[in-house]
Order: sequence, then structure tokens, then C-alpha cells
Amino acid sequence: MSNHLDHEAYPLDPASAWPAADIAASWQRELPGVRTESIEIVTPIWRIAKLLADDRRRTLAALGIDPSTLDLLSVLRRSGPPYELSTREITRRTLVTAGAISQRVARAEQAGLVERSPSAASRRAVSVRLTEAGHTLIERTVRELLEHEADLIAGLTASDRTTLRDLLAKTEQLLNAPPPPPTTLP
Repeated sequence: MSNHLDHEAYPLDPASAWPAADIAASWQRELPGVRTESIEIVTPIWRIAKLLADDRRRTLAALGIDPSTLDLLSVLRRSGPPYELSTREITRRTLVTAGAISQRVARAEQAGLVERSPSAASRRAVSVRLTEAGHTLIERTVRELLEHEADLIAGLTASDRTTLRDLLAKTEQLLNAPPPPPTTLP
């Protein structure tokens, strides 16, 4: 049984009773002068990300699809008719390596969810197109997944969602910004 004094459970216990404010206060006490303002932002985001990732894995398993296949089929479905992209374009849109895309496409092709063909754009390029089975699977999965995830945030008002969306977008921009140049001391 875990409680807030069970140091071995922290930070792995998703229902941890260690509020971020307590963690920040502990570090302020233990390392006076250290900057702790990030703890009450980063720690809840990290915990939420873990909770959402775990929930998504369970939900996708129940829906009969793995995350990498969902990613591949989603990119193809969102591309619009004829639901076909080159492997290079899929790589660009998914932000994974060409090798990973090749493996995903091969697995999805074996499952009858996509089909490959030579690209009209280049002799070396390969096009990947959703099959009817892939189209059916991705539409069913996305509908059920988005409905489920909408339920997860149903306790937030429209205003809460807008504020959170904007703050998360700003945080992401800050994290993706190039680092400032190092300062040189005289």
C-alpha cells in the first residue's frame, strides 16, 4: 500500500500523493537558492503525459490497433482523397525515421491495411495508399479514441480548454525555440 511517505513509489505511482508544491518546498528547504519554479509546471505535465500515454495504450489495445499503425493510417486518412502519400512524405509528417516508416508500412501491408505501389513522382519513390480495410479501421478507431479522450477532459469548461490549449502551445513554442547563445564573461 502506497502513501505519501512511501519514497519508493514516487515518481512511478501515477496516483502519487506528492503534490508538486510539496516537492518544490522540499527542494527549497534542501537546496536553498535553487530555482524551483518549474516543478509546479513540469511535474504535473509529466504526470499527465504518463497518465494519458498509459490510457491511450490501453484504449488502442482494446480497439485492436498499435500506436505506430494508428500513426501511419491517420497520416494517410488525414491527407484526403485518394488517401495516398509517398513514403518520404509520410516520414516528414510523422517525424520518425524512414526505416521506421518502412517497417510500419510492411506490417500494415501484411495486415491488408495499406498497399504500396511505385510513385508517379519518381522511379525510386514508393506510394502508400489506404485499403478499404485500412480506411474502415482508422475511421472506427479515430471516432472511438476521440470520443473517449473527449470524455477524459469533459470536466473542463470551454474556457478552461481554450486557456489550457493556449498555454500548452506557448510552452511548446518555448521548448522548441533555439537555445540562447552562451553568455561569455569578460
